[in-house]
Amino acid sequence: MIKLFVTDIDGTLLSPGKKVSAKNIEAVHKMIEAGVKVVIATGRMYPAALPIAAQLGVPVPIIAYNGALIKSSAGEVLHTQYMDAEKVLTLINFFEERGWHLQSYSDDILYVPKKNDLVKLYSEMQKVEAVEVGWDGLRERAKNVPKLLSISLNPDEIVERMTETKKIFGGQVEITRSAPYFVEFMSLGVTKASAIKILAEKFDIANEEILAIGDSDNDLQMIMSVGCGVAMGNAVDTVKEACPRITDTCDNDGFAKAVYDYVL
Repeated sequence: MIKLFVTDIDGTLLSPGKKVSAKNIEAVHKMIEAGVKVVIATGRMYPAALPIAAQLGVPVPIIAYNGALIKSSAGEVLHTQYMDAEKVLTLINFFEERGWHLQSYSDDILYVPKKNDLVKLYSEMQKVEAVEVGWDGLRERAKNVPKLLSISLNPDEIVERMTETKKIFGGQVEITRSAPYFVEFMSLGVTKASAIKILAEKFDIANEEILAIGDSDNDLQMIMSVGCGVAMGNAVDTVKEACPRITDTCDNDGFAKAVYDYVL
């Protein structure tokens, strides 16, 4: 019996640029009524996840920044794990030297070295305002950073950045991809899976009573770590190949189908 249902946002709970569908909202309400705890787990910053949680119409814990922050939709902080400031500085220098975009987060504020088209696109997508501070400004804000994120509209460039950073920083920081055009960095050991474990202990829920559903590389670990992992029909190949349960696509309310198939 599933007691904890953990869902990714983008490509899972909703399609990019759209709202949560009525079917998905109804499925969430039916789970809550059945006594199931529902949790959002996302790479998004907390302020970008909060409006999505509000659409559900029920209070839910939010795992933000790929697991670096757990905070209730009412604003109660349940857990934080920031990156080591020296590692943040080293990564900032590494990206500046190569002329690669990098953005930082601190105290739920998005900081960028320069507002460019990539930042504009990200801000519109996430509905958050970026603060331009220059590369030195990023360095001045190296404390209390839950994650760093790099963007490229060329997926091959993201693969290159992942490869290059793994060569130097592998085993020092967590490196993941939440979309074909994002590569993200968190403190070592910080993942959606690690955050789920913290919540499961808090709620006294066994691993076999947890369902996790997602579509991207940064969802793979959480999907494989719980008793019932579900991949979206639109998930990337690495997730679908690893997961024995595949629901319908996001556009076809695969989230709601998974709720009825595996929970209700």
